[in-house]
Amino acid sequence: MTQQILAAVDLGSNSFHLQIARVVNHQLYPLDSLKETVRLGAGVTPERKIDGKTAERAFNALRLFAERLRGLPKDAVRVVGTNALRVAKSADTFVKEAEAILGYPIEIIAGREEARLIYIGVANSLPPSQHDRLVVDIGGGSTEFIIGHRLKAKLVDSLYMGCVSYSERYFPGGVMDKRSFKDAQLAARKEIEQMAIRFKKEGWKESIGSSGTAKALGIILQENGQTRDGISRQGLEWLRDKALKAEGFAKLNLPGVKGDRVPVLPGGLAIMLTIFEELDLAHMSIADTALRDGVLYDLLGRTHHDDIRDATVEATAKRYHVDAAQSARVKQMALAFFAQIDESTDAEVAFQHRQKLGWAARLHEIGIDIAQANFHKHSAYVIANADMPGFSKREQAALASLVIAQRGKLAKVSADLPGDDAFAAKVLCLRLAVLLCRSRRSLETQLFSLARINGEYRLSVKGEWLESHSLTEYELRQETDEWKSTGVKLEIVAA
Repeated sequence: MTQQILAAVDLGSNSFHLQIARVVNHQLYPLDSLKETVRLGAGVTPERKIDGKTAERAFNALRLFAERLRGLPKDAVRVVGTNALRVAKSADTFVKEAEAILGYPIEIIAGREEARLIYIGVANSLPPSQHDRLVVDIGGGSTEFIIGHRLKAKLVDSLYMGCVSYSERYFPGGVMDKRSFKDAQLAARKEIEQMAIRFKKEGWKESIGSSGTAKALGIILQENGQTRDGISRQGLEWLRDKALKAEGFAKLNLPGVKGDRVPVLPGGLAIMLTIFEELDLAHMSIADTALRDGVLYDLLGRTHHDDIRDATVEATAKRYHVDAAQSARVKQMALAFFAQIDESTDAEVAFQHRQKLGWAARLHEIGIDIAQANFHKHSAYVIANADMPGFSKREQAALASLVIAQRGKLAKVSADLPGDDAFAAKVLCLRLAVLLCRSRRSLETQLFSLARINGEYRLSVKGEWLESHSLTEYELRQETDEWKSTGVKLEIVAA
């Protein structure tokens, strides 16, 4: 029986959440949770910077989380940032300080990746079904839509509308009137229109709401006898009329209306009602799980080496018609070299390095499907900008840096080489593998050996092979000059 602790932190646009779970026999059992209402999205100024007071609220919340997370290994914790950090220009500065406080890296995830993780969290909390499900998650700054079957998301979308952003824009001070509500619905309808066409074409049999807005609306409707469970369209219309008559939720004395939700309920209600109208929904169930639960399940897969990112890499390679035999040759050679020079003392860290190098080798030629000239640049661009389920934007950027460094001048990644021995080692192994496999024929890895001695690298090549491959020898000599320009010594010797 395996047992360990995993933790997920969701830095949402409305609230920050910490979820801790125990793993027993590949199942998650909740241990602890914390929630802090930060309203990060409301603190993003028109200049798209996070204001000082909001940042301090966020940092105070993270100090509490850090105390609870203390002692957990890095690979047991995953921290994700959502829409507010996606749109804020000052996100990099904020993230650096937040990481220093929390003690763990923060991933700013794309909207579609957020949607995928939300679906994983919801799907794992529901009984298996044979039909497709629609999951809707209204967050503080974005709303995610997913149609999935069992545990797999089939169609995902993320729209820039959320309970915090819409409440701030259309209902300042929490004041509601017919005009402002109509404007909010028109804005939401404009966002939803194109998505609705695709989703209706795909179809579903059951709709489920997750996250705070759906739960808050469901509780209000149930406690006021408007629905037996979940959310109904008739109940939303009743709540709209009640709120408009009271000119907002602050003056609306209804059971179930919680104080911390009052400022963001107007925007959430306008978005939810518009979703019901545009998607022709009559009823929506409520899920107890959300993004943080999906992050935990995704993390569970990674810790058991059942990683969605592996599937994403394979799907991307197939989409761009990668020569599977060639990428396999490069991968085998690169990993053989890395095994000879890897100085990692932690087995999990070593696995992660090999995993990233393997991904880079598998995808290094995807750019050829766009153009052969400068294909490595095209490969890197696709990796950095494509939707890649399971990968954060930071991970995609790191993978793109490795891929673009496979050939040509090292100056384009020279800023990363001196201070990161692991990155330099992976770049070297990939470059050597690409160079040696250029003939696109199988090579015996025993012909070559790579060593790292006092920070310097030495590639030993069988003398007979080297003599019969003069062009490769010439290119290897050029490679030593290129590494010399970065301050790294690479020596080629005949063995």
